[in-house]
Amino acid sequence: MSDIHAMMTKIGQNAKAAASELAYASAERKHAALVLAADAVRENIPHIVAENAKDLAYGREKGLSDAMMDRLMLNEDRLRGVIDGLRAIAEQPDPVGQVMEEWDRPNGLHIKRVRTPLGVIGVIYESRPNVTADAGALCLKAGNAVILRGGSESLHSATALHECLVKGLRDAKLPETAIQLVPTRDRAAVQEMLTMTDAIDVIVPRGGKGLVGLVQREARVPVFAHLEGIVHIYIDKAADAEKAMRVVINAKTRRTGICGAAECLLIHRDIADNLGAQIITSLLEKGVEVRGDESISKIKGTIAAQSDDWGREYLDSIIAAKVV
Repeated sequence: MSDIHAMMTKIGQNAKAAASELAYASAERKHAALVLAADAVRENIPHIVAENAKDLAYGREKGLSDAMMDRLMLNEDRLRGVIDGLRAIAEQPDPVGQVMEEWDRPNGLHIKRVRTPLGVIGVIYESRPNVTADAGALCLKAGNAVILRGGSESLHSATALHECLVKGLRDAKLPETAIQLVPTRDRAAVQEMLTMTDAIDVIVPRGGKGLVGLVQREARVPVFAHLEGIVHIYIDKAADAEKAMRVVINAKTRRTGICGAAECLLIHRDIADNLGAQIITSLLEKGVEVRGDESISKIKGTIAAQSDDWGREYLDSIIAAKVV
């Protein structure tokens, strides 16, 4: 038995045991664990930033793109966002036990559809270390144990955040193994996760097309998957001009390297020459490269789009634009 196989087997066993306990944990204890985890992140901001600096150095050595480096980077502002996110999840209604639907059968049998935990969730993600907190918190709130496997370049940051989650679990008297982080960069751990049918109930890949495709092809465990973001924004002729401008600029420029960033802009032909042109000009002024169709590419500073520019996930300061 290899060291990786033995390690993952133990992680799986611990997760199953934790899931059995967590399924019956009170809403109050789960709430407390998340609030205490948020407090731990707040208290450890300098340490987390220092650990993130190690990951950034590793990323530079690997030659990561600017977009990937942006995904990887944590600073005090982003960690404040992590803290707010943990507290927001804590305040959500507890889903476990909620009755989604109920009805009576002709024979008098009363049936309810009730939300219950899935068990053990495996989450495989790439370079965004904040996913460690997001995924761990969401799984905990829903009464599930989780095995987290982050990107190799974010191991130090993810470990520091994971320590905060574990402190929250420990202080709330919940099993510390309810949220586990795979403590290695070895890709063999991913292959192990994909075949852990005895321990993992479902795997959620969060990342680029390559990662998601790999998981879908090779997993023996059920998979909840997405593919590229390729976020489109459509501006209708009746759109509020000020709001449309704010939405487009925010969606494209706030963080270009995330899968939720806008990648394609569609503009109604009736407003293409006024509001549409103003938005394109604003994007250019913000440093965004605009790849436009025949109409859009007439605007100074844009470039003509090629066939492969449509339906493309740029993860960069680039957007495709078309009049429709």
